[in-house]
Amino acid sequence: MDLTREEEDALDGKNGDPISTAYKILLSIGKATNAEKLIPVEWVHLSGVNYNTIGDAGVEFLTKYSEDAQFVVPTTINPMGYDSHQQNNLPSNFHKQQGKIVKAYEKMGPIPSFSCIPYELFQLPESGHSVSFAESNAAVMANSVFGLRTNKESSLSALASAITGKAPYSDLRIDSTRDPKIRIKIDKELKTELDYGVLGYFSGKSVKESCVSLGSHISNIDMYKTKSLSAALGTSGACGMFSSRDTHGETISFGKEEEKSVIDELNTTDSGDVIALGSPQLGMYELEQLSQMIAGKKFSKKCMIFCARSVYEKSCKYGMAKVLENAGANIICDACTCLSPLLSREEYDGVITNSVKAAHYLNKSNGVSVCLKDLKSIVTEYSK
Repeated sequence: MDLTREEEDALDGKNGDPISTAYKILLSIGKATNAEKLIPVEWVHLSGVNYNTIGDAGVEFLTKYSEDAQFVVPTTINPMGYDSHQQNNLPSNFHKQQGKIVKAYEKMGPIPSFSCIPYELFQLPESGHSVSFAESNAAVMANSVFGLRTNKESSLSALASAITGKAPYSDLRIDSTRDPKIRIKIDKELKTELDYGVLGYFSGKSVKESCVSLGSHISNIDMYKTKSLSAALGTSGACGMFSSRDTHGETISFGKEEEKSVIDELNTTDSGDVIALGSPQLGMYELEQLSQMIAGKKFSKKCMIFCARSVYEKSCKYGMAKVLENAGANIICDACTCLSPLLSREEYDGVITNSVKAAHYLNKSNGVSVCLKDLKSIVTEYSK
């Protein structure tokens, strides 16, 4: 891979160890992905913020690395493990280690978003520009909806981009890779956000290419359905982009049988002890929808709603938060349904959710059974 003199000097340690380490990470990734060069990125979104996802080794690395490292481009960060403004029963060690992670990132100069939906919270670069997004739903949304260019980054590769402002010129940063080679032929009607999540999960599992065509079915869907589709697509495989453009390549059918195979895999119980909404975190659009559905009613089961703190504060101004809290919901900020220790097997036998991404992680990582239903059905069946 060709490096400029400036990049070679940084790699050799002339700008300090943290920058040298970052360039070594990018160089390794660039070689593995056949990148010709490094290119500038204008925004970075980091994962690896939740203690559950990086563990003690990650805490130790970040604590040491952050002593002399600084972000050089706007950098937002993913949710952590809990809402620091609320009481919880998590172990003291979790609080301690999570606190160290937050402190380490704060030293490096991020935008403290603690959110997986930066595309809803901030004015991102214009279409066609390169970014580096580690959160899978955000990467898919960036590529597919906002016309940005990012690979599905790891927490380390995105961190390296935040330190250097560079990323390998490979995969979905290249025009030809963004042309779909495989088409999913949709043979059933898609109505709800859950339907689109199931489609995304099936597509991610079925397609080994970086971009997949879903045809005209995804041209005019709302933000909730788009987020559900993107999150599920990014969860189940390596694919990092969907497109409405057609292709004359391989065609894979998605009908009732394929839908059933996904549901059978992820829907592991008929009901649950708690409703969990927000994977990806809910934005203003979803909170408005939900508040209209539940207005004047009460949830019949415990309900957790996960969103960014800035979204919660805005929803308070517009009265949506009050409606939801009056219905019995606990709105949790700075955290997410996925991999949250708040949804553990010790606390709950089953979780009711409309998120395919959440179902995947709750089943496989948290060890909690999942009841998958669309949002309208959840409100209808579990409120009074």
